[in-house]
Amino acid sequence: MNQNPRLFGDLPATGYVRQSQLIPAPIPFSSATLWRRVKAGTFPKPVKLSERVTAWRVEDVRQWLEDRANGVAYGGF
Repeated sequence: MNQNPRLFGDLPATGYVRQSQLIPAPIPFSSATLWRRVKAGTFPKPVKLSERVTAWRVEDVRQWLEDRANGVAYGGF
């Protein structure tokens, strides 16, 4: 997996990240677009950690970023 700091920003190597850690960097779009992409299957689905906490697996986000940098569509689209 590519370890390009410009690509991954301040994302940790493993664990979970909340939406506020993804937008506006390293994910270059709005909150509404993020959720539209999740619903469309073009961005990884989040994990419900508790009743009020939703987060994404860092590994999934890193893979999505790497795939985008390499011109690979997420989810086979």
